[in-house]
Parts: sequence; structure tokens; C-alpha cells
Amino acid sequence: MSPKDTLHTKVKTHRIFVVRVVFALALLGVLAPAMPSAEAATRQTARPKVVRTAVKKPAPHYSAKVSRARRAKLARARAARLFHDTPIPRFKTDSNGDVVPDLHAAAAIIYNPETNQVLWESNSQDKRSIASITKVMTATVFVESDPDMSTRVTVDRNEVRNASTTHLRANDVVTVGDLLHLLLIASDNAAARVLARVSPWGSGGFVARMNEKAGELGLTNTSYADPSGLDANNVSSAYDMARLISYASSDERIASVMRLPEYTIQTNRRVIAIHSTNQIVRKGDIDVLAGKTGFITKSGYCLATLLHLPEANQGVAVVVLGARSNAGRFMETRNLFQWLSSKAELILGKKTPQ
Repeated sequence: MSPKDTLHTKVKTHRIFVVRVVFALALLGVLAPAMPSAEAATRQTARPKVVRTAVKKPAPHYSAKVSRARRAKLARARAARLFHDTPIPRFKTDSNGDVVPDLHAAAAIIYNPETNQVLWESNSQDKRSIASITKVMTATVFVESDPDMSTRVTVDRNEVRNASTTHLRANDVVTVGDLLHLLLIASDNAAARVLARVSPWGSGGFVARMNEKAGELGLTNTSYADPSGLDANNVSSAYDMARLISYASSDERIASVMRLPEYTIQTNRRVIAIHSTNQIVRKGDIDVLAGKTGFITKSGYCLATLLHLPEANQGVAVVVLGARSNAGRFMETRNLFQWLSSKAELILGKKTPQ
């Protein structure tokens, strides 16, 4: 190749290189301006990130005045609820023109066990769920077999399961006498189950014996489905329960327990202190010869009592079924008893104190 041809080849190669460089630069020049616009579009479509800073609330400032006002408000609310639930004594004039009690509860009776006379009543023959007043019959049936009250028994696990109200635990070892105290003072449902099991009739036959006993006593409105009263199918009337509490009180093994405001039990592993569910017994201002409370949702608040009436020197049965509150059943009972006290000489005649 001549020098001229060599020079021509070099020039051509140089031109091609320059063209490629220029083309590359031109290409970069076109793309570079487009980059900012694409980035700008991306920034426009993306939502800006908002940083929220939690605002710390200041700690409440303690004020003795505000605290006292709050306590006073709560006290007024509690008093209002108590006032609403506690019946105020009401009276009405009957068809004979006599002023008699006007009941808040569903049913009630004042009954003279010495003459089998109804002194006053309201819906006393209505059949109603009686809840733990059932335990009066449970105790009556159990003691009629003349059990040894010192006999020690062990509580089964299924007897405390779903018992609602109980002080007992599985494998507790207690005496039969302690079970009777738990039954009638603290209204212990597990105690009722244990007594039924260790009775001569056993768990299966005990309820049948309760119904048989009700028939023997002429309690025609009464039937039982379990020994504790948790079953709403345990039903009776105020009239029947007045007769039953009067009958049960004749057995001192039962009556002496129902008169106790408190009792202490020693099991194989602990001490149990129980208190009466009967507020009239605990207050002690009325002489209670026998009594039993009861409550489940179906029955309302119930109370069957035998009270000593000093004006006539005798016992009278006062039964209240279906009261609207715990306090209400005791207030209704007091109201009925006080009304009878004011008319005792007229209704019962005055007796010489023994």
C-alpha cells in the first residue's frame, strides 16, 4: 500500500471515530434533558410522606376538691340505687275497710302455725321457683334418718363443679354436722349435694324422698328437682313454705343452726368462716326462730322465716317470694312483721308470757 493510500485509510478511520463520538454525545444530550422531567413526574405522582408526632397529654393534676366531689357523686348514686331497690312500706284499704300491707314482692304470707290460720296473704297459693329455700326440705329429709353428725366425709370433685355458691373444695374432709351448717347458714350448694350422696337414699333417691316428704306434709304446690335449689324447677308457694319452715323449726337440730349469724368449720387442711345469708339473723333486732334465704334469676329474692312475736308470745311464719332485690326481701319481711305487731292483740289475742 502506497503512503497516499495509508494516509487516506487513517483519515477515514478518524472520521468514523469522530462521527461515533459525536453521535454518542448527541444521544446523551437528548436523554439528559428528559431525565429531570421523568423524575419530576415521579415526584408529582408519589404522595409526600407525612411525619406525625404524638402529642403527649399532660398528666392529670390531682385535686382534693375534685376527688371529694367524685366520691360524693358515687355515694349519691349508690344511695339512689339502694333507695330504688328498697321498698318503702305501702298500705291499702281492703274490702272490709281495714288498712293492710300493699306488697312489692310477687307473693307473701303471714301464717299462724299454732292455729294453721292465714293472718294475711298476697298471691300465697301461686307456684313459683323457690331457689335455696329448697334447702329447708333438704335438711328436713336428711336429719329424719338420725345421722351421726360427727361422721367425716370427703367432698367429691363433681360436687363442687358448677356449684355457684360454695366454700368447699374437692377432697375436703368435713363432718356431716359441718355440712348441715354450711347448708343452712351459708346456703352452700355443694354441701347439699354431699348430704344427698351420704344419706340413706343416695344422690339418686334423695330428691324422690324430698317429694315424698312434701306429699306427707300436704304441700300440694311443692315439687323438687335437686337438693340445692339451683334448679329452677324446684317450685312451691308462699303458703307451703310457711308451713314447711314451721315444721322444720320443731327439730332443734335444724332450727338451732338457722339461728346462728356465723360459724367456723375446720376441714382436713384449712379453716372456713361462714356468715348467715339472713340479714335479720345477723342484725339480731328480731328474734328469728328459723329462716332460710333463696335466690336465682327465675325466683327473684326469697325469704322464709319463723319469727317470735312478743306481743302474742308465739312464733309466726312470714314468707316473701320474688322480691326485686336482696335488701327488698328483708325490708318486706320487717314491714309485714311490724304491721302484725301493731295489730297482734286484735288479730291473735294477748297471751301471758311464759
